[in-house]
Amino acid sequence: MLDTVLPVLYSFRRCPYAMRARMALQVSQVAYEHREIVLKNKPEHMLTLSPKGTVPVLWLANAQGQQVLDQSLDIMLWALGQHDPLGWLPARQEDMDAAMAWIACSDGLFKQHLDRYKYPQRFQLTTGVQDRDSGGVFLWQVNAHLQKQDFLHGPHWGLADAALAPFVRQFAHVDPAWFSAQAWSALRLWLENFENSPRFLKAMQKMPLWQADKLAEESHHSGVTST
Repeated sequence: MLDTVLPVLYSFRRCPYAMRARMALQVSQVAYEHREIVLKNKPEHMLTLSPKGTVPVLWLANAQGQQVLDQSLDIMLWALGQHDPLGWLPARQEDMDAAMAWIACSDGLFKQHLDRYKYPQRFQLTTGVQDRDSGGVFLWQVNAHLQKQDFLHGPHWGLADAALAPFVRQFAHVDPAWFSAQAWSALRLWLENFENSPRFLKAMQKMPLWQADKLAEESHHSGVTST
């Protein structure tokens, strides 16, 4: 059995799902191997681990066996479960439930509107304006919450903030002038602080593309358990 000392993360720099996974891994201080890929040329080994072919994919392998995490939220929770020095995970169950509710709304209907807003042609739409406005309804809810406290997590940045921010950033960048003209001042400040934060800047550092020099050996490895 191949013995991989470090967890291996397949990632793509601009993917918001991969962004939040990288931030959680970095904050957790868990050592891992970063494999930056091109989505148009996905490594065979990554596709063997996770046939759905999306990033991020975290490969955990050691002498006891191996595990694949191919959902970004699962990667975040795994990493923070190993070590959470900044307290990103809510301490109380009711706070965790609230964080997961925010994430479910963002990853569900808001993400659907975001995709249709950004890429209307993919959905046979003439314009993404209707989905922009529908996605804005969710952002108004986030703004209202941020008017009461500085972060979705509460007194400091946490799981819900890190999970939502890459997608709010993507939404904002579709039409920056329109986004800036909206009266959601708390949301804009939250996003601006995120984009200028060391955690985000570190996660967005450009990495060299991974060279699959051991691809043949790894792609023939069997016994993968996908979760």
